[in-house]
Amino acid sequence: MASNAPIATVYVRNLEERVKPEPLKEALRAIFSEYGNIIDIVAKTNLKAKGQAFIVFDEPEAAQRAVEEVQGFEIFDKPMALALARSRSDAAVLKHGTEEEFETHKRRRIAEKDKKKALEAAEEQKRLQRGPAPGAAPEAGRPAKNVRGAGLKPTGPAAAAVVPDEYLPPNKILFVQNLPDDYDVEALSGIFGRFEGFREVRLVPGRRGIAFVEYDAEPGAITAKENTAGMSLGDSGNIMKVTYQRS
Repeated sequence: MASNAPIATVYVRNLEERVKPEPLKEALRAIFSEYGNIIDIVAKTNLKAKGQAFIVFDEPEAAQRAVEEVQGFEIFDKPMALALARSRSDAAVLKHGTEEEFETHKRRRIAEKDKKKALEAAEEQKRLQRGPAPGAAPEAGRPAKNVRGAGLKPTGPAAAAVVPDEYLPPNKILFVQNLPDDYDVEALSGIFGRFEGFREVRLVPGRRGIAFVEYDAEPGAITAKENTAGMSLGDSGNIMKVTYQRS
């Protein structure tokens, strides 16, 4: 399916942030269902996504009509700002495409998300490394707090330049941590070998609990990471941490 297929998803912003997701979805459905069949409504609660929602229609024409006619309509005393989403939603691809097309779309979306997170993290670390602008009053303790929040120890200027594992861009090699001591190449191959393009598992001599898993290309590694991160292993119930290898 072509990547430039018509968009059937409406991006809504300037929503009242204090309204909980379920009442918000109900109100949005009541308004937008007038324009066509709605497949899904996504309204997240995390800080960066508050005040935003996505309305996924069955047909692109319905989304376009909704953008044109509902633009500026007030809901919870705030005028909505509408636009067509920049990419197709998972729900739309799943409904109209094949399973293979859906998996390709999902891998691409996850890769773009990971790359964006990596870029944002790198920019934040550069900002911390530069320090406050000349003449600006320093914020006591702020840099150290930001670094700790990113999973790093504030041990000096060099630490601020390191991008946290969770924000590394996609790589065909995965770095796996917190493995039970008795997990060998065979056990890990059974977990990671299920995903397309699996090449090998490499243990680190003299280091228990970690391994590298390599795939032929990034898409296989992306799918594997998405499906194995946070998996509970062994009798000890170790929670496996899966990130991309640093380039």
